[in-house]
Amino acid sequence: MRQNTGMSHNPAVDALSDMFDRIEVEGVMTGGFAVRGPWTSGGELTRPFKLIALVAGTADVWADGPGGPIGPIDLMPGDVVLLSYRTHLRIRGGSGTTESASLIPETNFDATSLATADLDRDDVLIGGAIRVGPAGSELLRNALPGMVHVAATRSTSSRSSELVRQLFEEASGSRVGSAFAIRQNAQLLLLEVLRAHLEHDQPAMGWLRLLGDESLAPALRRMHAEPGRSWGLEELATAAGMSRTIFAERFRRAAGEPPLTYLTRWRMVLAQRALEDPDVRIGALAAQLGYASDSAFSNAFKRIVGEAPLHYRRHAGDMHRATSSSAPSSL
Repeated sequence: MRQNTGMSHNPAVDALSDMFDRIEVEGVMTGGFAVRGPWTSGGELTRPFKLIALVAGTADVWADGPGGPIGPIDLMPGDVVLLSYRTHLRIRGGSGTTESASLIPETNFDATSLATADLDRDDVLIGGAIRVGPAGSELLRNALPGMVHVAATRSTSSRSSELVRQLFEEASGSRVGSAFAIRQNAQLLLLEVLRAHLEHDQPAMGWLRLLGDESLAPALRRMHAEPGRSWGLEELATAAGMSRTIFAERFRRAAGEPPLTYLTRWRMVLAQRALEDPDVRIGALAAQLGYASDSAFSNAFKRIVGEAPLHYRRHAGDMHRATSSSAPSSL
């Protein structure tokens, strides 16, 4: 019986969707609050990827982490901020002469607490996070700056603003199926933030920029559809409608590495995901990924990941749990 390692053979595969599936990217809502008058909130961040959306009112956000502080960034209703590997967060908002209320993160957030929010008078924020497997965490970290701000005033950001409102309505409405709707809207909000970042901010070279290059998409789809195939540069260039030289240079400028190096790295992402399943045999996995022997696969895996497949498998479960969970908070 053929083992299922989650690899696709669909030639029409969408590379971004495929990557989301492979690295187990999931957007989730983790908290929120409604407050009237001056307020502040923040503290240490325990999640590597954080989403903050302003539903109503005004606020500014500041974050610190590797590379130094970022902000403050002014937020308007519908704005979304995605934080990547920040260590500290501070948000403040409201107006008036009273002393600022200090909002302390709750250990058990109840979304129904937002039901009494007055969107005409309150500042309303919702917080979320990106859960991602260990293989995907490094991919996202390399693709994203410390802070991505998607402003609702951007002409192409109306979809994210709509999702912010829908997420709030589902969280505060206590309707049947709201938990499912919240997960779906949080997932779509993450996708829209990445799309907006790709379209407006022109990210530096890396896989996110690569996925946004439509001219390279035909070749990329083929690599993602059949990662174990022995692809040649000429064949991929032909798929993209380019000469071999032009294709190789354009791919390198977008991805930061040659096409076949990208393919090897992508194979190792698939391998990391597959090795989380204790029933997947390394020999079968090596063959599916295009390696003639276990040793050839193991050498490639160790070169890219930094450790042997068997060693990675032993602690993959712990790595996954540590990456996808953290202390709860109101944001």
